[in-house]
Amino acid sequence: APPGDWKNIDDHHAVQAIIRAYQARGHLAADLDPLGIVGTTKTSSVDGTQRQAAKEVLRQHYSYIFGDLNAMFKLPSSTMIGGGEEFLPLREILDRLERIYCGHIGVEYMQITSLTKTTWIRERFESPKALECSKEEKKLILERLTRATGFENFLAKKFPSEKRFGLEGCDIMIPVIKEVVDKATNRGVESILIGMAHRGRLNVLANICRKPMADILAQFHGLQASDSGSGDVKYHLGVFQERLNRQTNRMVRITVVANPSHLEHVNPILLGKARAEMEHRGDTDGEKVLPIIIHGDASFCGQGVVYESMHLSDLPNYTTYGTIHIVSNNQVGFTTDPRFSRSSRYCTDVAKVVGAPILHVNADDPEACILCARIAADYRSKFKKDVVIDIVGYRRNGHNESDEPMFTQPLMYQRIGKLKPCLTLYAEKLIKEGVITDSEYKDMVSKYDKICEDAWTESKNIKTIKYSTWIDSPWSAFFDGRNRLRMCPTGINEDTLKKIGSIFSSLPPPEHKFEAHKGIQRILSLRKKMVDNKEADWSLGEAFAFGSLLKEGVHVRLSGQDVERGTFAHRHHVLHHQTDDKVVYSPLNHLYPDQAQYSVSNSSLSECAVLGFEHGYSMASPNTLVLWEGQFGDFCNTAQCIIDQFIASGESKWVRQSGVVLLLPHSMEGMGPEHSSGRIERFLQMSDDDPDIYPDTCDCDFVARQLMNVNWIVTNVSTPANFFHCLRRQVKMGFRKPLINFSPKSVLRHPMARSPFKDFNEASSFHRLIPENGPASKNAERVSKLVFCSGKVYYDLFKERDDHEQVDTVAIVRVEQLCPFPYDLITEQLELYPNAELLWAQEEHKNSGAWFYVQPRFDTALLNNENETRCVTYHGRAPSSSPATGNKAQHYKEYKAFIESIFGELTEENKARLECIVREKQAKAKADSKSSMNKNPPQPVKPKGGATPPGKSQSPDQKPDTKNRTGGATPPAKDTSPDKKQLRPKPAGKDAFPDSESKKTPASDAKIPTGGATPSVKDRSPRKKHLKPEPSRKGETPNAVPGETSVPEVKNPRDSA
Repeated sequence: APPGDWKNIDDHHAVQAIIRAYQARGHLAADLDPLGIVGTTKTSSVDGTQRQAAKEVLRQHYSYIFGDLNAMFKLPSSTMIGGGEEFLPLREILDRLERIYCGHIGVEYMQITSLTKTTWIRERFESPKALECSKEEKKLILERLTRATGFENFLAKKFPSEKRFGLEGCDIMIPVIKEVVDKATNRGVESILIGMAHRGRLNVLANICRKPMADILAQFHGLQASDSGSGDVKYHLGVFQERLNRQTNRMVRITVVANPSHLEHVNPILLGKARAEMEHRGDTDGEKVLPIIIHGDASFCGQGVVYESMHLSDLPNYTTYGTIHIVSNNQVGFTTDPRFSRSSRYCTDVAKVVGAPILHVNADDPEACILCARIAADYRSKFKKDVVIDIVGYRRNGHNESDEPMFTQPLMYQRIGKLKPCLTLYAEKLIKEGVITDSEYKDMVSKYDKICEDAWTESKNIKTIKYSTWIDSPWSAFFDGRNRLRMCPTGINEDTLKKIGSIFSSLPPPEHKFEAHKGIQRILSLRKKMVDNKEADWSLGEAFAFGSLLKEGVHVRLSGQDVERGTFAHRHHVLHHQTDDKVVYSPLNHLYPDQAQYSVSNSSLSECAVLGFEHGYSMASPNTLVLWEGQFGDFCNTAQCIIDQFIASGESKWVRQSGVVLLLPHSMEGMGPEHSSGRIERFLQMSDDDPDIYPDTCDCDFVARQLMNVNWIVTNVSTPANFFHCLRRQVKMGFRKPLINFSPKSVLRHPMARSPFKDFNEASSFHRLIPENGPASKNAERVSKLVFCSGKVYYDLFKERDDHEQVDTVAIVRVEQLCPFPYDLITEQLELYPNAELLWAQEEHKNSGAWFYVQPRFDTALLNNENETRCVTYHGRAPSSSPATGNKAQHYKEYKAFIESIFGELTEENKARLECIVREKQAKAKADSKSSMNKNPPQPVKPKGGATPPGKSQSPDQKPDTKNRTGGATPPAKDTSPDKKQLRPKPAGKDAFPDSESKKTPASDAKIPTGGATPSVKDRSPRKKHLKPEPSRKGETPNAVPGETSVPEVKNPRDSA
């Protein structure tokens, strides 16, 4: 080809590269900052045209803008700037790309890997006249901007020194939200949920939700509330409004979720609410419910919960089918400049991890902002994915209205002081264009001023406020006709237990051709035996609770890290096909043809966002049992903000009930500081019941009233049946309270931790306290010590009491419900044992656990009896800043000291008795082994290579072959008899079961109790065949340490390299 042709080809390639450069990097040269502080320097071309794109955008092709600008080029298919034209001169190509990508909008979308999505975005931005607005649209923008700015101006005039966290400098955010609402409702959205921090919240309540302005202004008057609760400041409040959208003439429900000053932590709360509402409406693809989250620039890039929440966007059990994120970008975080608050160029870069398009826009160009709102709403509607609008503005005042910003940003605020408000600039623009007249604009302003003044007059007639008028999660008809103080029964009939137990302990029907893991088959077989024996361990008790609720039409939702299998491999609610990927079976979803849905899902490795999501879900769905389980109890540390700010205090601040359940594995078993304590003390410290007031226990509704008046329920139950009733009570109560349950670890497989079916039946219920039912209770006058405890430590105390032969003189009482404190039942126990020394026993350290909570309440119960002179003493580990020791020897030493402080040291008679029991068990184990061998003798196996089988005589002249072919000694033939293998004790590990001898605990020698009754100490289980602890394999806990139980060690992702 002639050289000229090659030159033409190179030029076309260069132009294509220039177009791609604008598409990929044009946002770097966009005019986004209304203050003019951040931006690029314009460059003049050979024709004198000022262009934004510089070397940062065009890179090696920068020189082409100085060449022949009249040269014609064929447009590639990767751009739509030509409309119907195939050829354009270079000048026009550059000018159009400049207007689209380097104007007041900067589009980041080339990080999206989908060609369909990127092509769609190009069509919306690059098509000719795509960025233009009609005359009527401009008038509507001005009217909405007038309302947004007018509201802030009115508050500034009436309350010049009052904190309100106004929106001045980013006023256009209100018209942007309104445009999103218009587009969404026009496409069929019925419910819009908004999560945001404090800045601009009052404006959103007034102009988006249309909350009566008089109610908003009354919050400034300092009025007394007529209902109970602590309330919250006005710029944290939520609201729920159902109103007519005048632009679309359709009804829409708008909810603004209450949020404390923890900014972005409302994000997962909102997403959980949105997901629950979607399922309530049968919205399977996000057509009816739309979540909108409004962020601050500093918090969006600075708070980790944003990243955690973003990563929920595409997870099947957490997706909300796209969220619209709007960033109110003030270009400053409190007093911190962006260069000190983030390492990325933009505050929105976190959104790139989910491939969300990011639309940066100058806040002083209202039409560009509204265009971005339209495209964002359409993108979410079409693709059901997240999208971000970054409104780059400023903050006209300081962090709040009484703050002085010139202390820290003097140059920025000198510019802000000289800058006209966005409303004034836009009104002048439209007057100049002839869209409106000056008098029309003034009428628009005065009309809204009158609305504000009338609301002000009305607000002065309001004498009291009601916290309940600001609720963001009303439950329509939930409380209608409901007796809140009625405690409904929680037991179920035996047929239901058998039905659930049978399916839960079975593989899928044969027609499924489901290939399960052999270990799963053994687990199911053991479950089946328990069902046949009419008893249940922890996993069965939980399944009975879930299954019975599903039968009754109650949706059950369980999530958290590894909950499908269970951290300790005890649950197995999802079975996996061993040869066919992604084929799973959930037995609890196949109980009854008309049952409710059971949703169990392993979550992302996040506590904060996932717990927040589940809490939000529970707020919107009171008829669902929502549970979040921590991998270990102390992993709730990273969700502390959700627990403190939303769950513990949400009802008091915002009249917002929640029935969310937290399952936190907890017990001291020598697993180290990070895998032992669920931090009971923190939850009890945040409980709001008064320790110095003895309640009216004669009230026939005492139990229900006590539950209703506390902020949450804290339990540490010790039996499967009580756990069953505890979960069912959550749904059966006439109100909703969060439940914090400290789940067991070793007790999951403890042979004593079994409950008979009678403890689940219609005549049974939840036991707040389980009294002593052994020999000590038969002669209470002789009892010298009354030991109160809670949770797993009971099984340790039970065994040690038996070993010390003090079953007649020591009574052990289990406090199953710690908060609210069971004063009535405690008083009964105190009166039953008048001569006993009173002890509180806990395995936790003194400054941890329940001691500091129960001590003053025991004192109150004792002081209620004027003849009482006793006090409760503490018995447990000494105070420690670490939740537990990581040293096995230290753990055993602490355990021994703790036990001896209660029962004393073992006497010689005690030791002799225990040695006798050991010898008896050894003899029985040998007899059982010999009997098994006689019944199933091992079959001889012919060795490979023609060697003489073991036991077959050799000929007299045949010498024993003492060498194998490689010169080594011939090893004895291995006995591969399956029966022989069964004689070998099964070590604890991933496939260990309740009957496994490696699952020994300090109390594993005792007989299995029935329900809450104290087990008999004379009958010892024949299960325990191996007296010496087996060598622990990697990942297992030795059995030698009292107070411990071997459970499958869980590979903690946090400990992975």
